[in-house]
Amino acid sequence: MATLHGSIFGPFRQSYRYLQRSAHEQPVIFYSIAIGLVGPVAVLVVPEVRRSWGWKPVERPPTTYPLPKRAREASVEGFED
Repeated sequence: MATLHGSIFGPFRQSYRYLQRSAHEQPVIFYSIAIGLVGPVAVLVVPEVRRSWGWKPVERPPTTYPLPKRAREASVEGFED
């Protein structure tokens, strides 16, 4: 039974040893892995934290010019330059 337990968790144990060694010998690799693991977690956690603190998104700017709320003038002839 000990070999089954060791075979299931063996890759994770090796990963932990690799991270431990790279934290001392190559901190750039360690921190890049740590930041890479935090990213997907932040996608799930940050919106909920923002909502709980009462954050509301900013109103989006208009993408078109607002049209006047009146009838169009039909007496336009030619160019009015």
